[in-house]
Amino acid sequence: MVSYLIDEKDPESTGVEAPFIRLYAATTGNNYKVSILLELLGLDYQVRKIDIRAGQQKEDWFLAINPNGRTPSLTDADKDGKVTHISESAAIMIYLADKYDKDRKYSYAPGTDLYYEELEWTFFQMAGLGPMGGQYNHFARFAPVKIDYAIERYFNETVRLFGVLEERLTRNKTGYLVGDRLGISDIVSYVWVNSLKEFGFAEEIKKLPRLEQWAEKISKIDAVKRGTSIFQ
Repeated sequence: MVSYLIDEKDPESTGVEAPFIRLYAATTGNNYKVSILLELLGLDYQVRKIDIRAGQQKEDWFLAINPNGRTPSLTDADKDGKVTHISESAAIMIYLADKYDKDRKYSYAPGTDLYYEELEWTFFQMAGLGPMGGQYNHFARFAPVKIDYAIERYFNETVRLFGVLEERLTRNKTGYLVGDRLGISDIVSYVWVNSLKEFGFAEEIKKLPRLEQWAEKISKIDAVKRGTSIFQ
């Protein structure tokens, strides 16, 4: 269950007794990766909304949590008061899986072949789909000067990466990227596919039946709905 912090600027101040999990997040796909996993795992957590347009992620109190000044970041305090700060969405996902997904419902055990496949497809999103889709979104929607070359380059590369996901789903034959169930590698790419669909890629996704079906299936999961609506 999620609860909200309105104006909490001291990263070491809990406002509640430990243990607690606090997610510092904005309204972007990278942040929803983490809230979806928290919901799937059934964990109680707090959310502190970060207004990135106002530059809150660059304020000193936030830089004390994450010197890179980006969301999401997560603080986890155990029952003895030990506080862990962790940032970068994939790192947070792996941390939560290792600490809280004891039955490995949404992840795979370290050292197994499926674990390394999970890392492969998680980092595929981090190194490819996220940066390329993000650059397209920037140049197509926010850049003060429209640069046709940049827009076309990042559009085409994002479409190519969609095709890689389609091929992976074709080869795996289970309806998921890794193994035979929903996992963190699906979640990290899902939020980007779902977001980019709204930013000019809907027709391209329709050309890829397995990718479209995969995204539609994930979108219907109640925990996914909750995780992507934490600020609504």
